[in-house]
Amino acid sequence: MTTTPPPPPPPSQAPRSGPPSEGPGHGHGPGPGHAHGHGHTHSHGPAAPVSQHLRKVIAAVLIPFATAVVVGLFVLWPGGTPSHERTGVGFDRQTQSATVAKVQELPCKDLNPSQPQPNGDTSTPEGQTAQSRAEGTCKKALIEVTSGDDKGRTFTEIIQPDSPRQLHKGQEVVVAYEPKAPEGLQYSVTDVNRKFPMALLAGIFALAVVVVGRLRGVMALVALTISFLVLTFFILPAILQGSNPLVVAVVGASAIMLVALYLCHGLTARTSVAVLGTLISLLLIGLLGSLFIGWAALTGNTDDNTGLIHGLYPSIDMSGLLLAGVIIGSLGVLDDVTVTQTSAVWELHQANPTMGRRGLYRAGIRIGRDHIASVVNTLVLAYAGAALPLLLLFSIAQSSVGTVANSELVAEEIVRTLIGSIGLVASVPVTTVLAALVVSADRTTPGPGGPATATGTPAPRSSRGGKGRRRKA
Repeated sequence: MTTTPPPPPPPSQAPRSGPPSEGPGHGHGPGPGHAHGHGHTHSHGPAAPVSQHLRKVIAAVLIPFATAVVVGLFVLWPGGTPSHERTGVGFDRQTQSATVAKVQELPCKDLNPSQPQPNGDTSTPEGQTAQSRAEGTCKKALIEVTSGDDKGRTFTEIIQPDSPRQLHKGQEVVVAYEPKAPEGLQYSVTDVNRKFPMALLAGIFALAVVVVGRLRGVMALVALTISFLVLTFFILPAILQGSNPLVVAVVGASAIMLVALYLCHGLTARTSVAVLGTLISLLLIGLLGSLFIGWAALTGNTDDNTGLIHGLYPSIDMSGLLLAGVIIGSLGVLDDVTVTQTSAVWELHQANPTMGRRGLYRAGIRIGRDHIASVVNTLVLAYAGAALPLLLLFSIAQSSVGTVANSELVAEEIVRTLIGSIGLVASVPVTTVLAALVVSADRTTPGPGGPATATGTPAPRSSRGGKGRRRKA
């Protein structure tokens, strides 16, 4: 006797194992039980839709903010960099392009007839330099100017044996021009022309971004270009025109943030939450910066370059310029943190739509803690690497840690690092709370398959008790 197998249940009674796939790229866990294990990622396919009501709430916050940024750009727009009479010092010199036409090696004593004779004492740096220039071999380079009104003009440059820059024939260089100097001393080599290797490296970078990131990589490059344009044509000229550096930095950084985030990640609620988290963190950084830069009496005028700026434009608030640098420097890392945290909460919700706002926050903050540890360490090492020559000088001087930290040069970097790090740390819980509140508060219209979730897809039916209890076939 054979047993006839029971017919399969109707499609309306078939159990659901979980929410349907959200598109290409999603596949982190087969069901609600796999809510964790989402690492550092910005997107897993198209963002889930949200309700019309929630879109209105987000728009009510962001539209006034974007309008204020546009108004700020219009009011503070400088219209160009103010002109000034060149000082001929540092970066304020006139420069032209040139090429090394010929290099000849000769004894230094023949090229330095006025050089004082060494006394044989090489225990000091001055004695070592005198000995090297008296007994060493120098180079006599013929330099040909290749740009400007004096194109084709040549002059001679003597390269000492202890010079850090040794020229060779055919090398492209940058020469400084001082029209008020005697004719034979108007030109001098100041640097090497590095345009080609730097352009090649930039091309390799752009190619790598496009090959790996595809359309998002292209959008990222466009956003990067716009960021440089805002920095070059708005932030820097507006500060030179005498506008408040803090206000200019806030408006410029907000414009960069809006363009970069929406261009790279799309005009979605997910991106809008990241924008709000970034904005709140920037405001916190601005408040802390204003407080501690003033409290620590940091002037922002600590080296030759800032001294030159202050001398040319005395109306610029140098401490405000320092604060503006802190805000702009923190923006790039803030974008990464807020977008990552928002995407993590969204993905957790899509993996388990029944998870409440508390569960979403707890799971998201666990991901954020790993992010905090790596980002803060990265930021500190980046600032330490930039200030490495300065730290080396203090090490040579055998100064104590307290003395080094108290000096304004190092104190600026410490304050910059700590304020930026506090803003980064605060952005994790702030953005995670905002994302958890948004996705858990969202309610869309129920579809034919059952009660809808915040993602707009039918909710998975539970096999235990309640309204989702499975009916017998």
